[in-house]
Amino acid sequence: MSQTTLAGLTTTRVGGPAGRFLEASTEAEIIDAVRTADAAGERLLILGGGSNLLMSDDGYPGTVLRITSQGIATSTEETCGGATVTVQAGHEWDDFVHHCVLHAHSGVEALSGIPGSAGATPVQNVGAYGADVSQTIAQVRTWDRETSAVKTFALSELQFAYRDSVLKRTTVEGSPRYVVLSVTFQFPLGRMSAPIRYAELARTLGVEVGQRANALDVRNAVLQLRRGKGMVLDAADHDTWSTGSFFTNPVVPESEAAKLPENAPRYPAGDGLVKLSAAWLIDHAGFPKGYGLAEDSVSGGRASLSTKHTLALTNRGAATAQDLLALAREVRAGVKASFGVELHNEPLLIGLEL
Repeated sequence: MSQTTLAGLTTTRVGGPAGRFLEASTEAEIIDAVRTADAAGERLLILGGGSNLLMSDDGYPGTVLRITSQGIATSTEETCGGATVTVQAGHEWDDFVHHCVLHAHSGVEALSGIPGSAGATPVQNVGAYGADVSQTIAQVRTWDRETSAVKTFALSELQFAYRDSVLKRTTVEGSPRYVVLSVTFQFPLGRMSAPIRYAELARTLGVEVGQRANALDVRNAVLQLRRGKGMVLDAADHDTWSTGSFFTNPVVPESEAAKLPENAPRYPAGDGLVKLSAAWLIDHAGFPKGYGLAEDSVSGGRASLSTKHTLALTNRGAATAQDLLALAREVRAGVKASFGVELHNEPLLIGLEL
């Protein structure tokens, strides 16, 4: 029985051994592995790029299935002037984005540089710089563990919300009921990007919010911005040894947002709700970039906020999951004490509780 250490398969570089470790490179292999684990009554963890989870130092006692399926298939629909593109769940997300930009499939260029696999993107409704995958996804093909059958979700059935979907909310004993097999996108054709919705990106490109730019220029600008924040994986840069943003931007009622300082960023979120900036809250609660590097910190300097961005909790080379969790708890408690706002983790916590 394999004793693969999961630290080597996650972007935080932490995590203990898997009880049993499998890889599946085709849809048939994925389904067979899931059915076998479920029939045996084993706990099951689905792993893609390992970028959106924090794994316990004790590891995972059940089966860890790493999905490595590859491939992109395109069908050009002349009647609607667009392209239908299907990507396999294990395909590297940023490679898919690059492919789309090069083939004039407009709409995901602002999502460049995000680590992980394509199959994970609809689960979290992955997004950045004013874009998210719900804007271009047409359908998601899954394996339904409860009915032992393939189920395809149309866009309207996925119930997308901020960093959320029905795929994320529906579980079987703590793991996903629906295992993503492939994701199909519908793109308009063209070398110009989708409208730029994020002010920082618009400034970098020299355009106004709402205008379009060359999609390749948008991709390059996003990669530049993400590298500056330590959000593009680099083995030599400990600021990238993270899950990316650890906390989601809080969405609160307008009445709660009104209690914050006037200079606290806030954005309309519909239905009397306001989205706040988690990064601003963290910084102004007394947790600046690099917080935690001191030897007398809660982790002994083994874990810290990124020196480039306050939203990333980073492994400085020898951190454990408990080190990262201790830092997360300290930051969350500090923001709550300072502003009365509860922060929530974006990555999945496997065998851990915040």
